[in-house]
Amino acid sequence: MATGSINYQLSSLSSTQQSVAWRSPSNIAIVKYWGKHGIQLPRNPSVSFTLDAAHTDTKVSFTEKIEKDGEVSIDFYFEGAPNEAFANKIIAFLQSLHIEFSFLLDYDFKIESSNSFPHSSGIASSASAMSALALCFCSIEKILTGWPTDASDFLNKASHIARLGSGSAARSVFPEVAIWGTHSDIEDSTDLQAIPFDSQLHKSFKRFHDDILIVSAEEKSVSSRAGHSLMEVNPYATVRYEQANKNMMATLEALKTGDILSFGKILEEEAMTLHALMMCSDPSYVLMKAGTLAVVEKVRAFREETSLPLYFTLDAGPNVHLLYPDEVEDQIWPFIERELVPHCVDGKVIRDRVGSGPRLI
Repeated sequence: MATGSINYQLSSLSSTQQSVAWRSPSNIAIVKYWGKHGIQLPRNPSVSFTLDAAHTDTKVSFTEKIEKDGEVSIDFYFEGAPNEAFANKIIAFLQSLHIEFSFLLDYDFKIESSNSFPHSSGIASSASAMSALALCFCSIEKILTGWPTDASDFLNKASHIARLGSGSAARSVFPEVAIWGTHSDIEDSTDLQAIPFDSQLHKSFKRFHDDILIVSAEEKSVSSRAGHSLMEVNPYATVRYEQANKNMMATLEALKTGDILSFGKILEEEAMTLHALMMCSDPSYVLMKAGTLAVVEKVRAFREETSLPLYFTLDAGPNVHLLYPDEVEDQIWPFIERELVPHCVDGKVIRDRVGSGPRLI
């Protein structure tokens, strides 16, 4: 998603509009962030692929309040039905943003949201949901005030706001690949928002596939928020943060040069490290399922037998992301369909790929 495309979309916003809607994608971290401090700040930097098919659609309608009561007022609907639990979280989030958005206390808001994938099942639903919400409110600011006028300023603010709602959401506002978190060797990197990396991405990765196997559609037993907090007492936290910083530079080099072998090695190492950290937490917990492990073993065996570049990664949940280059799809998909899809709930697979970022709808 070039900034020119965003500029075009922003120019279509009208001062007479009373609603705005964005489709924003989830993302899959290559180097994971796990552990945070302060107000949604990461303990280590991360880098992710922006996805395409796994997304959240969010529409925000707004009307001026007749009586100003100093409170954020919203009606929230998820998948077409009121959802009080989500609504309370969003009210608390928006209440904290009244300095960022001066208009928040002056309007009644109706928020309608839906996902293309199961919520709270280990696909980054908070990343797509909070980035879509942030993009909507940045658009409302644009409608009401005319600012920001520049696409880069718009995306930077949207990333910053999204981060306050969900750390990984900061990365979802940028196309293809995004970096979040300060690293001494990465120019402009910051804990406050993500930065794009798409201009440096090798062509081999621009059409990379990510087939998401829905091994379980159940809500996770331990939320990511709780998991992050447990890193504060994890005995392996310090060495993990050192590992992540090292893996960042190796990953970015692979993404720039098209080194798929090095990329795949780090991708899988990061996935297994993430889940090992969960098992070493106090209390310990396991989010992988039997089907998760079966898929991992079959992928490794397939790669050993064929030398084809099929790799796996996991987010904080049981579902498996299968990543591979576009040019080997015809050789890899039959194996996925035959051997791996039977491990999925009702055969559910989201056939995804590296995406071009959010879009106004």
